[in-house]
Amino acid sequence: MTSGDFRAGTVAIIGRPNVGKSTLLNQLVGAHVSITSRKAQTTRHRILGIRNADRAQLVFVDTPGFQTRFSNALNRAMNRAVTSTLAGVDAVVMVIEATGWDERDDPVLALMPANAAVVLAINKVDRVKDKAKLAKLLAASAARRDFAALVPVSAEKGTQVAALAGEVARLLPVAPPLYGPDDFTDRSERFLAAEMVRERLFRLLGDELPYTTAVVIEEFREEGALRRIAASIYVDRPGHKAIVIGEKGATLKRIGTEARVAMESLFGGKVFLELWVKVKSGWADSERMVREWGYE
Repeated sequence: MTSGDFRAGTVAIIGRPNVGKSTLLNQLVGAHVSITSRKAQTTRHRILGIRNADRAQLVFVDTPGFQTRFSNALNRAMNRAVTSTLAGVDAVVMVIEATGWDERDDPVLALMPANAAVVLAINKVDRVKDKAKLAKLLAASAARRDFAALVPVSAEKGTQVAALAGEVARLLPVAPPLYGPDDFTDRSERFLAAEMVRERLFRLLGDELPYTTAVVIEEFREEGALRRIAASIYVDRPGHKAIVIGEKGATLKRIGTEARVAMESLFGGKVFLELWVKVKSGWADSERMVREWGYE
């Protein structure tokens, strides 16, 4: 880029479930805009995060992990989010793991339009001790497609994230900024509040709850610097409700406390949070409920 050029554009972050897309987005943006957990399919929505640099503004869209093994209304909606995002961006970051190309990566690669500018981010390089294996993976990946760049990164550690952003910026069109210099996401605080609760659910109970557990904000009021938030946690079965509540309400209290602290850090003000747990069986198979709860 010359000194007179400013580049701005949208960039999709795609990959199979649990490769670290959301962690990478948060590192690129420098704020916790996309929730993370060890549980696959934590991300359900297109999450937009903005990175402002000296001569570029990168508008990243974190997509749900592309699902090939299961099919219900929720999964279909998330896969549509992936494919529709690819149709309208200036560049793509595809994320795979440094441990090797997985057969589940192939359907994701097949989604790419032939003329798409794609940067391959090889994530979790901090977990690979044998660098010769990484070199082989780079060579094998280069043979699969003419990628615009291949960048080994560690989203968790922040390694090479700036280099990845630089490679992506070169692919964007010369254009004025799309958002203000202080913006870091287009998502509302109401949306982010629901995601903070869901993140704590999956981090604390990921092995015990199905990923279809949902959080719906029932009330969001601002009173000066204070935010009063009421949210319902929807589970599929009565047994799951007991798990979320825990003995004498201890688990639900911990979820609420940790979510509230995360919200206060992100929003920069005090939060009063109330949580309820409700049973709504089969909602993930209902096209109507999926739309009603914002997954379209």
